Amino acid sequence: MARRCCRLKNILICMCTPCCFLTFLYIYAALTISLQMNSMLSKVSSNLASPHFKALGSFRNYTGPSVPKTFWENHQESDALWNQLQRSVDHLFNPLLHPEKSNTLLERSSLDESLLHQSYNKVTAMDRVRDTFEKLPKQIREFARYMQRRDYPVLLHPDGECGAQSKQEKEPPLILFAIKSTVLNFKNRHAIRQTWGRIGWVEGWRINGSDGEVGGAYIRRVFLFGKETPEELGMDVSHLLRAESKRHGDILQWDFQDTFFNLTLKDVLFWSWFSHRCTQPLFVFKGDDDVFVNTPKLITFLKHQLKQHQTRGTMDEFMVGDVIGSATPNRVKRSKYFIPEGFYRGRYPVYAGGGGVVYSGGLARRLHNISKTIHLFPIDDVYVGMCMIRLNAHPVHHPAFLTFDFTEKEEAEPCSYHSILLVHKRSPREVVELWADIRSTREQCQDVPLRADKKKTLKTTPPPSA
Repeated sequence: MARRCCRLKNILICMCTPCCFLTFLYIYAALTISLQMNSMLSKVSSNLASPHFKALGSFRNYTGPSVPKTFWENHQESDALWNQLQRSVDHLFNPLLHPEKSNTLLERSSLDESLLHQSYNKVTAMDRVRDTFEKLPKQIREFARYMQRRDYPVLLHPDGECGAQSKQEKEPPLILFAIKSTVLNFKNRHAIRQTWGRIGWVEGWRINGSDGEVGGAYIRRVFLFGKETPEELGMDVSHLLRAESKRHGDILQWDFQDTFFNLTLKDVLFWSWFSHRCTQPLFVFKGDDDVFVNTPKLITFLKHQLKQHQTRGTMDEFMVGDVIGSATPNRVKRSKYFIPEGFYRGRYPVYAGGGGVVYSGGLARRLHNISKTIHLFPIDDVYVGMCMIRLNAHPVHHPAFLTFDFTEKEEAEPCSYHSILLVHKRSPREVVELWADIRSTREQCQDVPLRADKKKTLKTTPPPSA
């Protein structure tokens, strides 16, 4: 009996051992594959988290990569028009769904605007989207009706290939001043041409107690326009703008309606013009025609930045200004910044205030490329922020870009205008007076450092006016 039990035990051991071994092998293989898949997905997610945003709302069962909570709100059921339009484009570049396109996620420079036209036609053909469209306020509807179009002809060209320039220019210009203006703001342009926007060689001034020679740089200038009809203005002034263009050679005008919401269109068309016409300017200043710029100190500041970023190889990412973070759309109907929930849901990306911002020429070309895959947005500086986050580039905040203006106490201090690079909302008369004042007080204020934040935090609300 004992022998029979022993034999049976040996048989069971021989039969069960391979089964147990195979079971453990399957478990080990399953764990290994699971860990590898998690590792691969985490790498994909880490690559996507920073440079890309997701426009929620057009694909209800979408399970693509998520984004930081500080940007888009998680409204999967949102019917906001812009979100649906952009989501339609983003879907095509999801590396999990379309691995063959993963290499084009950052630049997408081989594309043209046809992708935006396709997504616009596809989304706006949906019945529920048409219903959403009809409920939008009139001004937003007008914007949305033409937001896919960017093929506007140029009506007036600058004399120079890349803006007005000095005939004595002996080296590549440091800055191209690209200033958004409107036809009737003649006094603003006249003041700028006399003062901070004067073309040619400009001497730099010391900043923050810098020693040694600061040198100088060449400046170029161009004013950016849309078109205003005689019906809108109550008179026909087109001949005056043509005469101004002939005299100064610094007008760039396109054949689109010059409205507040079309300021974004000025950015996009300027990037295209710059990419095709401008090979020399190292920096672009893009701003409004009611700002005051301390050009001599801006030159010195940018020459310092040029050395630092060339050393680090980051010139193609450089943008500096008054940076605003964690802003939300303005839902006040009386505000010109009003964006209804039916058009856009979510937070805004970090962006530099549009009153005045400086970026490198290389970044301007990259912005032109990436803008071909991002639908226009009515607020121009927010749109630039959307393009920046696509490029995984981040604007740098500097408190000397004062788009919110001084406090009364600060402005009353001696040499206050020597501590800034830009201040917003100055009349033509104030611009001329400030230019004369900083030049007459240069010697006594030469050791005043650039303005610095005490708390070094980003602003979280946009300025009250543009």
